[in-house]
Amino acid sequence: MKTTPEIEACWTAACKVRENAYAPYSKYLVGAALLTDQSPEIFCGCNVENASYGATICAERNAVLSAVAALGKITIREIVLVTRDPAPPCGMCLQVLSEFSDSETRIYLASPEKIFHRHALTDFLPIQFSSDKLELPHD
Repeated sequence: MKTTPEIEACWTAACKVRENAYAPYSKYLVGAALLTDQSPEIFCGCNVENASYGATICAERNAVLSAVAALGKITIREIVLVTRDPAPPCGMCLQVLSEFSDSETRIYLASPEKIFHRHALTDFLPIQFSSDKLELPHD
């Protein structure tokens, strides 16, 4: 797949941070690296499991939270996910990604060997729950 130097840098960062994943239960290591519209910095995250499975944090959410902690409100431009075999984000991560994405956001699925696929968020989450659904109707 043809990529840009920015995406290659994200892939390299996601491969590296994946090595720090804490996955003693699933043994499924995930690394994520993203770029925002607000900064040229690459923000990374890995999955961190917990014996209380619900307390597990996925790599994608870890990267998003890191970017928000550093920059405040963000718009994700691109995110690269590295797993042993290319896999899409889970439903919870898709919802978090949708909160900080727009129609230009791209998700790259990769392994430690190469980048396989590029997708729009809407390929995985065609109908998103967003803040406009929270507005109360006017009487």
